[in-house]
Amino acid sequence: MIFATVGTQLPFDRLLLGLDSWAASRPGVHIVAQAGASRRSFRHIETVSRLSQDAFLARLQEARLVVAHAGMGTILSAAELGKPLILMPRRAKFGEHRNDHQQDTVREMARLSNVTVVDDGEALHAELDATLARGFEAPRTRVQAGCEALDPLLEVVREFVWNQPQCKGTGSRLRGRQSA
Repeated sequence: MIFATVGTQLPFDRLLLGLDSWAASRPGVHIVAQAGASRRSFRHIETVSRLSQDAFLARLQEARLVVAHAGMGTILSAAELGKPLILMPRRAKFGEHRNDHQQDTVREMARLSNVTVVDDGEALHAELDATLARGFEAPRTRVQAGCEALDPLLEVVREFVWNQPQCKGTGSRLRGRQSA
């Protein structure tokens, strides 16, 4: 099963349409997508708008491949589970986000051994075909050789995303999110 997630903030139909068009010619490949705020319907992939954190993690564990926007919760969870991950960053110029911070995120996260970055539907199709041809296998190492410098960054982000830090001055706790 391929699990896709686009987060919950804004629609990311470009990624979902790319998956749906790829799945049209591969009826034997089951794709489940957390479609977030999308209002579109998709004929070749199963969609759900939101998942609880437990259901989200269960889908990640079940998946042989994860396809996602560049949300840190998804990236960290997939890395921890050793899942191959295809990232397509949201782009401000397409109205998919307020800015292009996901471009910066994928530039750094592409160093992880389980991460591949694509920019459009055509590249997504090519990477899905390549991943399927490899039998969904991904290297089992967390970080490519020479990228140990990412470990402190990943630990800080992991702590922030999963342990819901205390907000200074407000006394409130941030709500846990599946991805940014």
